[in-house]
Amino acid sequence: MLTVKDFENGQVLLIDKPLEWTSFQAVNKLRWHIKKQFNLKKIKVGHAGTLDPLATGLLLICTGKETKNITTYQGQIKEYTGTFVLGATTPSYDLETEVNNSFSTAHITDDLIHQTTQQFVGKILQKPPIFSAIKKDGKRLYELARKGESTTITPREIEITSFTITNITLPKVDFKVVCSKGTYIRSLAHDFGLALNSGAHLSALRRTKIGEFSVKNALSIEDFVNSL
Repeated sequence: MLTVKDFENGQVLLIDKPLEWTSFQAVNKLRWHIKKQFNLKKIKVGHAGTLDPLATGLLLICTGKETKNITTYQGQIKEYTGTFVLGATTPSYDLETEVNNSFSTAHITDDLIHQTTQQFVGKILQKPPIFSAIKKDGKRLYELARKGESTTITPREIEITSFTITNITLPKVDFKVVCSKGTYIRSLAHDFGLALNSGAHLSALRRTKIGEFSVKNALSIEDFVNSL
């Protein structure tokens, strides 16, 4: 069992973030319980890489002196699994917003889907989604998007090490992606649909690895709280 000194000296906690929780909510929950358990007025707690509310999976939460290494953990390679839905797009590129356009999928074959993944392997330029927390002119992009304001988004270089299709049951396509920091899987879904001469959006996402850390070794928030 971890002691107060363990948390203050620094821990890397592997948490399996539940659906619909923000990463910020997960950090706040753990911080509150650690402070309560050890009667602390304050302790540093932060996460090493945001997961969207509609994503689940591995969240690295650092405590105490280990928070100094958050930037290092953020820069490590990530692995994700999830599902694209072909033939429809949404403004947020996922299920946060409603479908705004529908497209034919009649021409899409399993072979075409597998072949198209190769366009996205390696160093590529990717535009972050308008519904993202990236700041432009002091405002987060999602704030502009929710007001209906348009803005120019500059593409950024990312690297996709591996992009594998694991199952096809049209219109759903399951995948596994290994990628660099800064990769938006929602944008990958959108761009993948365009490359198929159709449309696509992300319907499920799970982060399974960050560097050498695996979600297989992660605790649910409830299990972590019970372990204190």
